[in-house]
Amino acid sequence: MEPVVLLDDVHLTLTGGSGPVNILRGVSLRLSPAETLSVVGPSGSGKTTMLMVISGLEKPTSGKVHVAGRDLDPLNEDELARMRRDHIGIVFQSFHLVSTMTALENVALPLEFAGKSEAFDAAAEGLRVVGLEGRLQHYPSQLSGGEQQRVAIARAFAARPSILLADEPTGNLDLETGQRIIDLLFSLQERYKTTMVFITHDRSLAPRCQSHLHMRDGVLLPSDPEGSP
Repeated sequence: MEPVVLLDDVHLTLTGGSGPVNILRGVSLRLSPAETLSVVGPSGSGKTTMLMVISGLEKPTSGKVHVAGRDLDPLNEDELARMRRDHIGIVFQSFHLVSTMTALENVALPLEFAGKSEAFDAAAEGLRVVGLEGRLQHYPSQLSGGEQQRVAIARAFAARPSILLADEPTGNLDLETGQRIIDLLFSLQERYKTTMVFITHDRSLAPRCQSHLHMRDGVLLPSDPEGSP
């Protein structure tokens, strides 16, 4: 079976004021359709950078990156943007909603950019699926943190991506609300058979995923699903 995500010996070195910094050091990863993966590790270990490489937002120094059957290396910025639009949903820790747009408009926005017909009908359905059918015309400032994250999740799943990248999706939420968000993400993953990658500090999440890895100093290592690297 062809992998949905394939990283092969990926290195990323950035040059700072004190010289080169090795962010990723030989990262290899293979994810199948509908597979779920948790990646834990300390801040600064390279977890978010790996997601940026998968999404084409960061170009590696060396190594191969194939996403949804495409080699990202020869793609220009417009082609990478279309690849993200068609194949990748992203959920961030800090929601990234447009403050001047309603929940409905936030979810419809990427669908409109993609030229989808009936974008607002699809957005309304997405908000219904995440339990916000009564909040369509509310602005982010009128929503709780958990509600804002549900809007962000509806937006991420609106175009039915084959891959969802979740970067600390519960980091700004209390424990109970965070658990409900995790339950929602797994429910939608099951519904749409999405390949899902969780970047998290929450080791209790690992047993819910099929695969578990630990990142340390830019290197991916096997991780015990019970929490020990």
